[in-house]
Amino acid sequence: MLRLLPFLFLASTYLSAQSEPRAFALFDKKGKEVSFKKMMKELDDADIILFGEYHDNPIAHWMELTIADRLPGYDLGMEMFETDEQEPLDRFLAGEITVGDLDSLTGGVWPNFKTDYLPLLDLARRDSARVVATNTPRRFARMVFQRGFVVLQSLPAEDQALLPPLPPPYDPELPSYRAMVMPGQGMGHNGENFPKAQAIKDATMAWYIVKNVRPGRTFLHLNGSYHSDDYEGIGWYLRRYKPQLRVVTITTLEQPNVDRLQAELIGKADYTLLVPDNMIKSY
Repeated sequence: MLRLLPFLFLASTYLSAQSEPRAFALFDKKGKEVSFKKMMKELDDADIILFGEYHDNPIAHWMELTIADRLPGYDLGMEMFETDEQEPLDRFLAGEITVGDLDSLTGGVWPNFKTDYLPLLDLARRDSARVVATNTPRRFARMVFQRGFVVLQSLPAEDQALLPPLPPPYDPELPSYRAMVMPGQGMGHNGENFPKAQAIKDATMAWYIVKNVRPGRTFLHLNGSYHSDDYEGIGWYLRRYKPQLRVVTITTLEQPNVDRLQAELIGKADYTLLVPDNMIKSY
C-alpha cells in the first residue's frame, strides 16, 4: 500500500487538474500560451485586427466585445453587413430605426444578432466608433460563382463602387482557394469559379478596411475564421492593397480541452482563441 501512495497522489492531482473547466485559452503563433494582457499590448499597436470567429461561438463574441472595450480608439468592420447596407446600418447606429427595421432594410440580420453583435454595435455607439459594412453584396458573389470575375466589369458604375477595383488580384494557388477545387473536398464540381466567389468577398472586405482605416485608430474587423486563417484571404489582399499597415490576426479554434494547442493547429494566426468543443452555441 505504501508503494501505491505516490501513484495515488499523482493520479489524484491529475484528475483534479482535469476536472477544472476552462472556457478558453490564448496562444501565440508559436503555440505558447499567453495572457490576455500580453495579447492586448500587441493589439494596441495594430492598425488592423482581423478577428476570425466561429459565428456561433459565444466566447469568440465575448472576446471581441472585451477587446473593443479595451482599445483606446477603434473603428469596427463587419462581414455580417454587405457594402450596399451601409445606409440602414448608419441609421440604426444613429437611433433612427429599430432592429426590426434594420432586419427588413437589409438582407436580414443574422440569427444571433441580438445576443452576439448588438452588444458590439451598442459599444461602438457609446464610443463614437465608425461601423463599416464590408462584405460583398451576395448577388455579386453569386454572379462570380456563375461566370467569374469578368461579369463584374459589366456592372454599372454605382454597383462597381460597392466592390474593390476590378478585376481584383487573384492567386488560385493559395492553399485555401486550391482546397476548394481539389478532388475529395466536395467542391470540385463547382470548378474554378467557386474559390473566385470566395476571393471577391475577401477582396471586398480588405478594400473596405483599407478605405476606412484611420490614423491613430485600430480597425477591428469581424469575419469568419476561414477568411483570415493562415494569413490568407483578407490578409493576403491587405498586403496587396496597403502593405505598410500593421495587421494582427486572431483565429478561433475548438478542441476537447484547451490546455495545449494541437501541433497541426499552431501558426494559423498571430493569436489563437482556443475554446472547448463542448461550448454551447449561439444558434
